Amino acid sequence: MTKRRKPDVSDHPLDQLFAGLRRFPDVEAPNLQAWDATDRLLLDTAAGFHDGGPVAVIGDNYGALTLGLLALGTADGGTDPATPAVRVHQDLITGERALRRNADAAGLTGGFIQTTLSDAVDGASLVLLQLPRSLAELEEIADAVARHAAPGAVLLAGGRVKHMSLGMNAVLARSFAEVQPQLARQKSRVLVARGPKPAVGEPPYPVSEHHPGLDLTVCARGAVFAGTGLDIGTRFLLHFLPQMPAARHAVDLGCGTGILAALYARSHPESRVTATDRSAAAVDSALATARANGITSVTGLRDDALSTLPDASVDLVLLNPPFHLGSAVHAGAGLKLIEAAARVLAPGGELWTVYNSHLQYRPALERLVGPTREAGRNPKFTVTASTRRPA
Repeated sequence: MTKRRKPDVSDHPLDQLFAGLRRFPDVEAPNLQAWDATDRLLLDTAAGFHDGGPVAVIGDNYGALTLGLLALGTADGGTDPATPAVRVHQDLITGERALRRNADAAGLTGGFIQTTLSDAVDGASLVLLQLPRSLAELEEIADAVARHAAPGAVLLAGGRVKHMSLGMNAVLARSFAEVQPQLARQKSRVLVARGPKPAVGEPPYPVSEHHPGLDLTVCARGAVFAGTGLDIGTRFLLHFLPQMPAARHAVDLGCGTGILAALYARSHPESRVTATDRSAAAVDSALATARANGITSVTGLRDDALSTLPDASVDLVLLNPPFHLGSAVHAGAGLKLIEAAARVLAPGGELWTVYNSHLQYRPALERLVGPTREAGRNPKFTVTASTRRPA
C-alpha cells in the first residue's frame, strides 16, 4: 500500500505567491512584509461568494488580494478575454507600482486593471476590501460600492481584529441592508455586507471646513489624514511660515489636504507651488483646498517621493513626515522623504521639517541634506531648517 504524502504547505498557490511578494517601491525592512493574514482570509472567504460576475479589489496594499484571486482562479474574467478579471483601486501610488512589479514577477500580468474607485466597483458583484483605519475613508468606499456596484453585490471587508471597531459595522450599515461579522482567524476578521441601499443625495465626500484662525477653507476626501482638521505638527510648522524664504519653486511634500501649500502660496504669490503626495485622495484634496481659497499657483502631483522631479530643481521643500507605515511605527517613510528632498533641492535650497522630537531626524538631515538648525521646539515637535550643500 502506497502511503499518501502529507500535503506540503509550500505547494499551495498562495504560499508560493506570497513568498515572492515585495513591498518595493514602498519601504522594505525585515519586520515589514507585503501581505498579512487578512489577505489570506479575504481570499478564502471570496471563494464562497464569487458568482462569476465582475470582481473589484479596494485597498490592496501590494497585490496580495489581486494576484491571489488570479492565482486561485477565483476571478477568471469570464468568457471575454478582453475583460480584465479584476478591477483594482489603490489610493497609494506605491501600492499601484508594487502590484505591477509583483504581477510581473509572478507571471500574472494582464488579469487586472487599475482604475478609480467608482470605475473599479461599477457593476461589480463581489468587492474585496482591506479595511482602512479611518471611518471616513470607509464611509466614502461603502457609499461608492452602494452607488455603483451591482444591486446584489457583496462587500467583503477584512482587517486585523485589533484595528477593527463596532464603528466600522455602523458605517457599513449606512450603505448596506445587512452587515454580518464572520468568525476571526489568525487575529483577522471579515465583515460581510450585503444588500446595497439606494443612494440618497450627493456622495458624502469631499467635505470642507473653514478655519477662521487661518482664514482658510480646507477640503478633504475620506482617506486623507486628519480630514479637514489641522494636525498639530502642521500647526506648529505654520508658526515659522514668515521665516521661510521666497522660492521660485516650492514643494509641499506629503501634502495631505494642502494646508501648507495653500498658505505658502498665499504669502508668496510669485512662487510656483507643487502639492505632492503618494495618495490620490490627498492630491485631490489639496487641489480642492487651493480652489476653494482662490489660489491658482498650486499644482498637484501624485508621486512616490518626488520620483518624477528632476535633481536640483526646487528651491524650498516643506515636510511634515509620517512616522507610521500602515499600523507600524517606523522612521523609514520619513527618511525616504528626506532623501527625496535632498535630491530635488538646488544647492542653497532649504528643507523645513517638523517631526516628533523623539524620532531625532536631525543627524539624518545633516547627513543627507546639509547644515541644519533648529528653528523651534515645543513639548512634542521640533522644527528644523536644512540648507542643501553644494553638490
